[in-house]
Amino acid sequence: MNDFLSGAGLVIAAACAAASILLPAGRTRSAAMLTALVLFPVLILGDQWHNHQIVELRHHEAKAAVAIVVGVFLVVALAAVFRRWPVLMPLSIIGALPFRIPLESGGETANLLVPLYVVIGAGVLAAMFLPPPAEKRRPRWVAKTLAIFVVLYALQALYSEDYSKGLQEVCFFLVPFTLAYILLRELPWDRRLLVWALILVTGEAIAFVLIGSVEYLSHSLFWNDAVIRSNEFHTYFRVNSVFWDPNIYGRYLALVLVVLTATVMWIRERRAFWLLSGAILLLWLGLAQTFSQSSFIALLAGLAVVAALRWSWRWTLGVVVVGLVGAALVVLFVGGSGKVTWDKFNVDTSGRSHLISGGAELFSDRPLWGYGSGSFQKAYTNHLKTEKKAPVTISHTEPITVASEQGLIGLAAYLALVVVSLWTMAAGLWARGPDRDPMYVFIARAAILAAFVALLVHTMAYAGFFQDPITWVLMAIGASLAAARSGAPDRTVRTATVPDAA
Repeated sequence: MNDFLSGAGLVIAAACAAASILLPAGRTRSAAMLTALVLFPVLILGDQWHNHQIVELRHHEAKAAVAIVVGVFLVVALAAVFRRWPVLMPLSIIGALPFRIPLESGGETANLLVPLYVVIGAGVLAAMFLPPPAEKRRPRWVAKTLAIFVVLYALQALYSEDYSKGLQEVCFFLVPFTLAYILLRELPWDRRLLVWALILVTGEAIAFVLIGSVEYLSHSLFWNDAVIRSNEFHTYFRVNSVFWDPNIYGRYLALVLVVLTATVMWIRERRAFWLLSGAILLLWLGLAQTFSQSSFIALLAGLAVVAALRWSWRWTLGVVVVGLVGAALVVLFVGGSGKVTWDKFNVDTSGRSHLISGGAELFSDRPLWGYGSGSFQKAYTNHLKTEKKAPVTISHTEPITVASEQGLIGLAAYLALVVVSLWTMAAGLWARGPDRDPMYVFIARAAILAAFVALLVHTMAYAGFFQDPITWVLMAIGASLAAARSGAPDRTVRTATVPDAA
């Protein structure tokens, strides 16, 4: 009975989150958003009821009650602030993206996006009391494909070999991030809001680099024992700043660098140009301290998109092809052997090749429906036939994860979302004329597209496409700006003065 209620609640939460994207603004959508907001922590609590962390809270009822009261107070207070100053809602969501709170109990640690969850909850409450827009907005293809994937992922969690993991993926990521998507998607992303968002992410990135530089100079990290031990055996020292993982820290810096570079390519104000250029130089130094190869590759991919938009996509494509060939030759002849074996490649990529081959084997076993959402680690351990298993049983390549967990069904939904998002973000960018978009809209759309490509490339080496809230923020802003283009049938974004997500 408990399993049935949990599964039904999971599907209902995902359906409500999807409905919040598809339904027009009004009471029905507000009810769907509120239902999803309430269900996802309840489902997590039920799933983890016997976990050490929850058990300890159950044994300290006063502590749990205080935490709940404080959380509710923060959400309500922030909602009141957002109603009074609506511009603070999107800035708070963007500002909260990097921050995770380590919760320790019973000898275990979980790094949760608690600040972001609080902000999303406050945004949902604030949106419920805002007047509906004068003109209803129709859901577009990004919203439709995103809603399909969210519901499909929840349904495929029902037969997962690791149902608990699938539930956590839905409740910790897909449901709250879907709510964040609609809150940002409905906003009027005018020049003022975009400038403030750029200032915010730049300031945060610089602060993170300063913290990382202190770590680098002192050769001491604030947290993550695994990275601390790893640094003891390497000739180089990796930093993670306030992030748990140096690669996620590197991803964040790479995305901000792409956005800043896109802005510098077209900005006309001399003072802003030099300030942003100085920030770019500082962030480059910070990125170098992460020693994250995947982040550098993602950065180059994003910069290639910027170059294609600024100059010529043909020349950019030629340079990219030459660079890929050159990189392949360097790898092929490294050490003078002229021979690359799969085992050597696996060592060079820290076990990635075995994860890829293992994921492909899992996909071949169940090509249509996979082993279920969130099941990669357990399926990899239980069903992989080869003896050469990677020491890490978490996939680092997003398409491999989707294919092995969700089969062709989920892979089709994932690819559809990626293609539709890229198409929406890129529409009209190569044909911009003097009477088309305002320059700030063009710069913002170019920066969003380039950052999305960089993020997509990074997930090919480190996964985390749907688990990274930045993905959802980029899709939301990109879709909103695309709808605000001159001549687009939906002009609501330009005329709205307050967030109309209710």
